[in-house]
Amino acid sequence: MMTEISTKPSASPDLPLVSIDHDDASGIATITLNRPDRRNSLSRAMMAAICDALNTLEGNAYVRVILLRAEGSVFSAGHDLKEITAARQDSDGGKAFFEATMADCVRLMMAITRSPKPIIAVVGGLATAAGCQLVASCDLAVASDAASFATPGVHIGLFCSTPMVALSRNIPRKRAMEMLLTGVPISAHQAAEWGLVNQVVPAGELDASALALAQRITSKPPVTLRMGKAAFYDQLDMSLSDAYAHTAEVMVENMLHPEAKEGMDAFIHKRPADWKKVLS
Repeated sequence: MMTEISTKPSASPDLPLVSIDHDDASGIATITLNRPDRRNSLSRAMMAAICDALNTLEGNAYVRVILLRAEGSVFSAGHDLKEITAARQDSDGGKAFFEATMADCVRLMMAITRSPKPIIAVVGGLATAAGCQLVASCDLAVASDAASFATPGVHIGLFCSTPMVALSRNIPRKRAMEMLLTGVPISAHQAAEWGLVNQVVPAGELDASALALAQRITSKPPVTLRMGKAAFYDQLDMSLSDAYAHTAEVMVENMLHPEAKEGMDAFIHKRPADWKKVLS
């Protein structure tokens, strides 16, 4: 099933900002950024469209995993600099618009983290600035060997401060500072070595590899995954003792859920677990 979402008219009337393709049988949905002519830049309209797509899929009980991909050779070039520059003509020099843009950015990145469904970035080209942040905010990422990643704001007098939040939670501190201070792009293989992406595959195998990863996840119990993803992000910013206390509570809750009962019974009796039986 294909759904098209566009919160505002695009420069190309026939081209929606974002499209959704989902197959209820597989449990996998794909959100596609659809503005290759604008390098899939994260305009306010584009960020709103992605959020709308996430909200739509969050309400679909059949969707278990979401793939986030883009048309064209650029995954996303980050915020729309033409849109930002035009706002400087406002009476306040663009301050209100800039504040709204950053609020939209935070809302989008937090929506990815807080989504109960695992989200996989599928990166076939350049992901720069907030586009790199978008990749870093996803739970997993698969990249083609043609992909590259950068936080190049320093080149134009704009430090990539919000991209830094997601980036510094994915890769070691000095690697993140190197990207932020120099703005020099890193290759897909460097990104994998540093921990920004999970897999690097030939360009022709990108979609199949991302799909295979999604399928491995959809074979697992859905409530367990939802609880686990939430706990993972919750505990990251806690002290060690608070993190253990929180995750211990989550594990007790998980143990009491029928999925854990079914999974353990299946393991003990050496049979495949039937997660659909739990859902019914």
